Amino acid sequence: MVDAGHSARGSNSAQLRRYNERIVLQMLRKAGVASKADLARSAKLTNAAIGGIIQAMIDDGLIIETGKRHDGGRGQPATLLKLAPRGAFSFGVRIDRTSLETVLIDFEGKVIGRRAHDMILPPPDQALDIIEKDLDGLKTLLDPEEQNRIAGIGIAQPFNLGAWLHDLGLPPANFMKWDDYDPEPDLAARCGLPTFRENDGTAAAVAELFYGHGRHNDDFLYLFLGPAIGGGLVLNGDVVRGVTGNAGDVAMMPVQHGKLSTAPEKKKPWDILLSRVSLVSLARHLDPENFSSLSRLDLQAAYDDDRPEVDEWIDDCIDALTPTMRAAHALIDLPVLVIDSDLDGGFLRDLSQKLKTALEEAAPEARDTPDILTGSFSQDAGAIGAATLPLFFNFSPRATILTGGKVHGSAGAAVHEEGAA
Repeated sequence: MVDAGHSARGSNSAQLRRYNERIVLQMLRKAGVASKADLARSAKLTNAAIGGIIQAMIDDGLIIETGKRHDGGRGQPATLLKLAPRGAFSFGVRIDRTSLETVLIDFEGKVIGRRAHDMILPPPDQALDIIEKDLDGLKTLLDPEEQNRIAGIGIAQPFNLGAWLHDLGLPPANFMKWDDYDPEPDLAARCGLPTFRENDGTAAAVAELFYGHGRHNDDFLYLFLGPAIGGGLVLNGDVVRGVTGNAGDVAMMPVQHGKLSTAPEKKKPWDILLSRVSLVSLARHLDPENFSSLSRLDLQAAYDDDRPEVDEWIDDCIDALTPTMRAAHALIDLPVLVIDSDLDGGFLRDLSQKLKTALEEAAPEARDTPDILTGSFSQDAGAIGAATLPLFFNFSPRATILTGGKVHGSAGAAVHEEGAA
């Protein structure tokens, strides 16, 4: 079993070495491949120190040699290293109001297997029965030795599942039973694996940080446009959770009421972004009487067929997103905005280009506009985000490893202690 990293491993020297190991893993994750000399220079460690770290992780099966670099110079060609794809594994569970999905990923973030159920979310006990069965089935895709390399189970779910049901066109069903229920300890007890839970927007942002644009960007605001809209905030190469785990919850940002004829009835002076920028609001505009029955494939087909209602809805989304994103940029001064969605094809390209134009036109004097990047995982973002959580907590060079939970200093360089490496 991979150590979940919640308790100290002994001496400060051992903690420092562990931290440096994670720095090396992060460098390989970002670079893809690197030589020992590359890693030593980047980590500012001696060749002897980096050699010990590399050998230990090769012995642990976390990194592998992957050929030689022939640059035409004298001397022996450099051995290239990379993450071992099957060096670690992780389960991800995405719990949503209308679906359950479980995936198994490898150390490179690639999906090995998945189980999915489109259904109105059942009560917690029934949902855990389904999830446990799916986890058992996916586990058989690994041999017995590989099963010992499972880092844990990540859970991604919207918080406050019983809220905003009218806006989402959903019946009361069993959602209220989830509002005061945390599935993390019960699933851990059932499966005997370390379990981690995050808001679904934050979890998707972790996947983008670990395996997507975060390999080249340490600071960005992440948006995911699904049935609702979610988000996450990445600063200094780490995810910001907030006091309640809802940092980056853009769905609750206040906006003016929309102008679409299908917009919900005005109940308050201000609306929230969720009501205007979500795939539910698109479905409502496409078919006001039966919008709750439209699937993701129905919405994708409407975009692919160039239905005019889609363009009308996108224009309303841009009208709502522009002031909220300008406000977010003014508050946090982020250089990058990453947008992903359950819809693919050219949808994100069109939305991103229109938003970029609108943000540039709305930019105040002497202020720039963040770069807008399309996300890396499309409809897989939630499930891969959930599965990334155990890998993030096991293998990310978070400063809390060294400070007992108190963040101190930067995670951007290796830590030095005489003899620690």
